[in-house]
Amino acid sequence: MPKRPATVRARGLGAELRELREKNHLTTREVARRLGWSASTVSRTETGQRNISSEDVAALLAMYGVAGRDRDHLLALAREASQPGWWETRHPGLPSQLTALIGFESQATRITDVELILVPGLLQTPEYTRALMEGGSIPTAEAETRIATRLGRQALLSRPQPPEVVTIIDEAALRRPVGGRKVMVDQLHHLARAAKNPNVTVQVVPYSAGAHPGVNGSFVVLEFAKARTIVHLEHKRSSLFLDDPEDITPFTASVATLRDIALNPDDSVHFLTTVAAEYES
Repeated sequence: MPKRPATVRARGLGAELRELREKNHLTTREVARRLGWSASTVSRTETGQRNISSEDVAALLAMYGVAGRDRDHLLALAREASQPGWWETRHPGLPSQLTALIGFESQATRITDVELILVPGLLQTPEYTRALMEGGSIPTAEAETRIATRLGRQALLSRPQPPEVVTIIDEAALRRPVGGRKVMVDQLHHLARAAKNPNVTVQVVPYSAGAHPGVNGSFVVLEFAKARTIVHLEHKRSSLFLDDPEDITPFTASVATLRDIALNPDDSVHFLTTVAAEYES
């Protein structure tokens, strides 16, 4: 079932606490009994769904035998868990689902974006994004805010130790002339350049592949070092985050199939430059 997304810092802290509990071979019920909590309180703490005080974290760390720098690190995480990130402070009018997505992107080790109709947001040029906003009749002031936010999201691609980003794009997204020929030429060349980065993979699913698992809709899979994998599904006025393993498996299976039937990365770059040349002519 879809769940309300946890904050990024709370998820990170919870994942660390769960790892410590498992290293001590304790169940959530045993921890709950020793601290006088309920098992559900321990579980919600470990998934980031519960705000936890530094005092409660200190009690857990004492039980787990954690001291020194590790203890200081986790207590600092507890104190910062409720502090907003740049995406929450710069643009308070953004939808809560978008702020959650930006937070999860900032912590993910791998982001796999399957797109049928549009170029993935992390690889869009400002002109392409602006054309989308104009096509959607977004007011100019709000559109510029969204463009700035998208550029802020893209900064993670060039930070030290960036996440691995895999984009699987249907040919339809490349053939839709968003913003006109020049915008599309620049966008396609931007995709080809991005694909040369060691942490970015671009694969195109050509029309010749016929029906494929992605035709049911676009989605994003976000993987983390310790926390559960998340799938993000976006709709016009809402979005969903899935984190139950049974819900996630069909999406990860679809990714594996799509990567097999898509053009390989080198052929995909050649395809991008070919389509760009067609727009230019």
